Amino acid sequence: MNNKEFTSELADRLGYTTKDTTDLITSLLGQMTQELEKGNSISIQGFGAFEVKKKGEFISVNPVTNQRILFPPKLVLAYRPSNILKDKFK
Repeated sequence: MNNKEFTSELADRLGYTTKDTTDLITSLLGQMTQELEKGNSISIQGFGAFEVKKKGEFISVNPVTNQRILFPPKLVLAYRPSNILKDKFK
């Protein structure tokens, strides 16, 4: 299911126009992005939780040249599904 199909299906279920549904989805994702940028986690009941984790720096070795490369720390987005969602896929 692509974005257009998802938006039209959601619009049909909610009884809104496609434009209103697109605005709603854009607003929701924008708010989620702002909270994640602040470092806050987002928990959606029955779906799961999103959080930003810090991945530490590490050293890797190029097998061809044997050159060591330092990779700096970075922030990564992590998703943890809820138990309800996990049970639906068992």
